Amino acid sequence: MNNIIIMIGAALVAVSVIIVILNNIRTKRTFDSIEKMLDDAIKGDFSPENFDESRLSRLESKLERFLDSSSISAQNVKSERDKIKELISDISHQTKTPIANLILYSELLTDSDISDDQKSNALAIHEQASKLRFLIDNLVKMSRLENGILSLSPEKCDVAELVSDVVSEYKDKAAAKALKINLAPKEGSDAAGEIDRKWTGEAIGNIIDNAIKYTDEGSIDIRVSDYEMFVRVDIKDTGMGISEDEQPKVFARFYRSLEARDKEGVGIGLYLARQIVTGEGGYIKISSRKGEGTTFSVFLPRE
Repeated sequence: MNNIIIMIGAALVAVSVIIVILNNIRTKRTFDSIEKMLDDAIKGDFSPENFDESRLSRLESKLERFLDSSSISAQNVKSERDKIKELISDISHQTKTPIANLILYSELLTDSDISDDQKSNALAIHEQASKLRFLIDNLVKMSRLENGILSLSPEKCDVAELVSDVVSEYKDKAAAKALKINLAPKEGSDAAGEIDRKWTGEAIGNIIDNAIKYTDEGSIDIRVSDYEMFVRVDIKDTGMGISEDEQPKVFARFYRSLEARDKEGVGIGLYLARQIVTGEGGYIKISSRKGEGTTFSVFLPRE
């Protein structure tokens, strides 16, 4: 009797071991299948045709349907992005020549022998055409950034040298308003950041342009400082200043203060600046008091 009980016990143990082994094999096969699905999806090679649902567990089947749906969504997004890219390219190309011609002909009219009233009209055409070109250029840049058509390519860059180059581009514009741009010597031995040089220059240039636009007298002081994790660029003006309740709004797309409506611009520059800087892993701080000027501090990542 005891021998029978022992044999039955041994058989049960053997069956339990076999069941555990089979379950482990099945679990491993399931995880291997799931891992392969995920690897294929990451590489963009996933296709539901590669999987036989009769072999799949409930979990595998649900994951397969999810990845198939995600793959279709990704293809739709890519298709829409390609259409937007083509549309933006067409807008940029189709408007460039007419606007350039408007500017050219208005300049020719201004230099020709016409009456003062006619010259005034030609100058007005030139000014408005230039504004239109500025607006379209910035709308195209904004759309490219927002739709991921234009990607940032960070690399090691001397920020102090970049800022110096940008400042030189805006000195004439500042001088036209009797303003002076003061660039302080850089602080620190290595003001190098991991940034996209072209687009970071665009961002800093937009902030400097903004400072010139809203400053009627005084100066724009710029300083580059080196920190452990960031390179900081301070752009301080002596302009009209920004009230505390408006400060969070200035980076919004197309936002313009009521007090600034008589100034040129459409409210895109600061929005683009923040999009670019945050896209690189940096950030922008603002410090201002009404009537006492504004300081924009741009923190650019070192790595």
